[in-house]
Amino acid sequence: MAERDKRDVILQVKDLNVSFRTYGGIVRAVRGVTFDLRRGETVAIVGESGSGKSVTIKAIMGILPSNATIESGEILYGGMDLTKLTEEEFHNIRGKRIGLIFQDPLSALNPIMKVGNQIMEALILSQKMSKKAARQRALELMEAVGIPDVERRFNQYPFQFSGGMRQRIVIAIALAGDPEILICDEPTTALDVTVQARILELINKIKEERHLSVIFITHDLGVVATMADRVNVMYAGKIVETGTSEEVFFEPAHPYTWALLSSMPDLETKERLFSIPGTPPNMISPPPGDAFSVRNRYALRIDFEKEPPLFKITDTHYAATWLLHPKAPRVEMPEALKTRIERMRRRAVGNE
Repeated sequence: MAERDKRDVILQVKDLNVSFRTYGGIVRAVRGVTFDLRRGETVAIVGESGSGKSVTIKAIMGILPSNATIESGEILYGGMDLTKLTEEEFHNIRGKRIGLIFQDPLSALNPIMKVGNQIMEALILSQKMSKKAARQRALELMEAVGIPDVERRFNQYPFQFSGGMRQRIVIAIALAGDPEILICDEPTTALDVTVQARILELINKIKEERHLSVIFITHDLGVVATMADRVNVMYAGKIVETGTSEEVFFEPAHPYTWALLSSMPDLETKERLFSIPGTPPNMISPPPGDAFSVRNRYALRIDFEKEPPLFKITDTHYAATWLLHPKAPRVEMPEALKTRIERMRRRAVGNE
């Protein structure tokens, strides 16, 4: 990729490769992932389950399971390579300088501990506060994330909260360390559509107020349509398309991105919901060539033989598809997707 101004880059992931030892063999979960996170921006990582999104995030947070190995690559933050840190050294990073919002708030919270005490515990561990100061700060954080009647709610247990309110508590815990990077690992998956929108609004509000940099993980491109500055589309452990939000949503170039956009529900039409045929590949023995080739109706013969590089479309937009090779036949996205993108564009203009 073209060299860009690095002055505002707060986190760099460089050629990251992560594998897992299993009884069936070595799973190549993350294969050469590279991306930057700049100060004050939101970067989305999008892809189906098993694409390597969450593994990438666990590598950044230093919470990979014991059977995982970072084979190669760097994760650069604050002058450190996080792949080289010991567990003790990570205590000064995890939860303090980098916060994490988990996917399932119910499993992220201790069911037999009052929510206020859980926020206090995070404050005492990360900020070394006294119990009195931690209690006051916990109440402030509960108010900041939109919990009503905080004095009463402070002494309640997770089961007494709705899914959306539990996720707000998880967000408050993630903010307890006053991080400068916030990682959101599918934070709206377990919530209904209305609550999803409120949680996304809250994350955007907190990002602006606290000048945070955000990495947002999701399988749904629609979730990040209005909140991401840049989007990385992952498939089979690799980033197959990267660009600004506008480029990926309005000028997608990879057939996998076309498929993801086509599979988004659209309430303005009565079209049958599109589903991507087939299943993701077995990463113990990935197929030769382009890993998406067997599910790609536009695949060329070379897709089954040789892996495509990232082809440059603009200075900020790249896609790993042989369709962008100068000698490739001209293939355009489906007409139905063109129509859908045009509707998305009109809605985006109307919301400005």
